[in-house]
Amino acid sequence: MSALAAEKGAINLSQGFPDFAPDQRLLERAAKAILHGNNQYAPMTGLPALRQAIGNLIANHYQRQIDTNTEITVASGASEAIFDAITALVRPGDEVVLFDPAYDLYEPAITLAGGRCRRLVLTAPDFRPNWQAFRQLLNDKTRLVLVNTPHNPTGSCWQQADLEALWQAIESRNIFVLSDEVYEFIHFGQQPVSVHSHPALRERSLVVSSFGKSFHLTGWKLGYVVAPAELTAELRKVHQFVTFCTVNPLQQAIAEHLQALPEETFALGPFYQQKRDVLRAALAGSRFKLLPCDGTYFQLLDYSAISDEDDIQFCQRLIEEAGVAAIPVSVFYETPPKSQRLIRLCFAKEEATLQEAARRLAKM
Repeated sequence: MSALAAEKGAINLSQGFPDFAPDQRLLERAAKAILHGNNQYAPMTGLPALRQAIGNLIANHYQRQIDTNTEITVASGASEAIFDAITALVRPGDEVVLFDPAYDLYEPAITLAGGRCRRLVLTAPDFRPNWQAFRQLLNDKTRLVLVNTPHNPTGSCWQQADLEALWQAIESRNIFVLSDEVYEFIHFGQQPVSVHSHPALRERSLVVSSFGKSFHLTGWKLGYVVAPAELTAELRKVHQFVTFCTVNPLQQAIAEHLQALPEETFALGPFYQQKRDVLRAALAGSRFKLLPCDGTYFQLLDYSAISDEDDIQFCQRLIEEAGVAAIPVSVFYETPPKSQRLIRLCFAKEEATLQEAARRLAKM
């Protein structure tokens, strides 16, 4: 969709990346690190200063104490971290439970590892898990549950009760959890819900985070995994032979930035909530139905009052007729609901961009 948007000159609200500048101070730290720092291999596990800064961040936000030497691994983006975790844990014949719609990276990694996906479909408008149905998916082959909150593409967020329900379902089984929390600081409720905050669950979990999402720098591809030492050791066996290490000067810049920044820098909720509200207000008079959005920088629109086309056809027509690129939500499902008519917009954009896009969409 991004390629088609570029070809047609459309406003690109499809792929999830910001169109505004990141913190200038971070860019200056990166430039300094490249010009005057160490441009050779970083330690395989990540720079010690960065791992310490991550440990401090987690302690401040989640009151979880981390051994920064044995429980944190810096990776080349959350994508690599997720791939490493799946490859480390999933064996041929194992089953992995996904919550559909699911980010499209998960299934290929599971398939490459020889695993099989079992999918629990989340239904609009709130996309909350049905825990009774979840329990019915579990069996002796279930190896891993893949969690994503705040959730891409729906913008839904788990509640503390969901973490407890997950733990109660897997407590007596030999099942691990991979929690994709790359949007952890982009939530619009009172308190973020994270596996970090569940003492029992986190002892069997790998939690993946992304500096690219938190610092508006998706092209830096810097992420990290937090897990108990024995799980971290297995993950590192894969990480060592996938990328070995992550770009050194950017790690230096992030480490210095985390050490220098006040805590409120990670209060991304109000920042993105304002952008969400600008988009929602601009579309309020249109024929699109806006679904709830409690986190991430994605907004789902129901276009069933406009067209009965499938969402891929509708997104193609949006580019041609409205000059706006969106993502069809069906691509995140194994088997999309037949009657569902949903598209995803990214609102990590300048407000003028969002208002112009909404003006064009409202004409549909």
